[in-house]
Amino acid sequence: MTTTLVTNIGRLVTNDPALDAGPLGLVEQAAFVVEDERVVWVGAATHAPAADHRVDAGGRAVVPGFVDSHSHLLFAGDRTAEFNARMSGQPYAAGGIRTTVAATRAASDADLEANLTRYLTEALRQGTTTFETKSGYGLTTLDEARALRIAAAYTDEVTYLGAHIVSPDYADDPAAYVELVTGEMLDACAPHARWVDVFCEKGAFDGDQARAILTAGKAKGLHPRVHANQLSYGPGVQLAVELDAASADHCTHLTDADVDALASGHTVATLLPGAEFSTRAEWPDARRLLDAGVTVALSTDCNPGSSFTSSVPFCIALAVRDMRMTPDEALWSATAGGAAALRRTDIGRLAPGAYADFAVLDAPSHVHLAYRPGVPLVTEVWRRGVRAV
Repeated sequence: MTTTLVTNIGRLVTNDPALDAGPLGLVEQAAFVVEDERVVWVGAATHAPAADHRVDAGGRAVVPGFVDSHSHLLFAGDRTAEFNARMSGQPYAAGGIRTTVAATRAASDADLEANLTRYLTEALRQGTTTFETKSGYGLTTLDEARALRIAAAYTDEVTYLGAHIVSPDYADDPAAYVELVTGEMLDACAPHARWVDVFCEKGAFDGDQARAILTAGKAKGLHPRVHANQLSYGPGVQLAVELDAASADHCTHLTDADVDALASGHTVATLLPGAEFSTRAEWPDARRLLDAGVTVALSTDCNPGSSFTSSVPFCIALAVRDMRMTPDEALWSATAGGAAALRRTDIGRLAPGAYADFAVLDAPSHVHLAYRPGVPLVTEVWRRGVRAV
């Protein structure tokens, strides 16, 4: 095994509160040592041990690699016309997904894989080192299974979302589609996935249908995630907490009971500001959740309809500007918070035992991610101790 010393770091974000009084575990004039893909030592550069190789960060800030815990990257086509109409005053509704379903079904496996790798490369250049992605644009047993099979070659964080909307093929018989999603389709998809998800929303699946889908997924060894309370108040958040879902995603329309449930459970509230930006919808109130003690994650929701961005830095800037998060909170939520939403402790931080996934910023501080929105500050990206960008 060889060791690598990353040194001359102006400000290092570790997300290890043991190193600093704050949750970001900030270390000034810092260094850390990598061995066999993982961090083995962190501290002041003046106290750094010897290593086989040395990387000079040039006094720049270093942050953990971003953990994008909610994306939809298995699709074909785009929805430019829908976006243009929405920006011209037409309201957003869940039914636009059907356009992508038609394009995805018509695409070859090679087309889907090429699209996936394109957006993964785009995200990596912006500092994302871990991502989750979902099926949900095929809505047939064959198309859902092939999407997950393709995704599983690129990430362990694969989510079965046959319950994105009721398939157009079952528009007159939603109950039969739920039976398919919980039966034959689930059997074909479960071997390729870690998670099961459902869009619990008006125009998609109600609380009883969502419960049946998530329960069936759990019986097959998949852990729940829930698209919850995006477009309206509903049962999604409390169902997520009841079933110990890893995350309730969107969380835009919350009652006090919803917030209390999240605060008392282990379900992470994953906020997706790209969706509100793209749909001109009401912003989630991150401040309300944080003040109640809820664990919050930030993610891109990258998808062709309602949030066509792969940029976590952009979402950090939106969260600070429009969701009342501090720069520290937004960065933590996009790294350690995303890891919590995936129930992982080996990513989203730079502390002994964690993977050496990190981004070097052309800035003296992580605050610049929100302070300089839209500026490509990520200059280097390392994944598991190897430079990837």
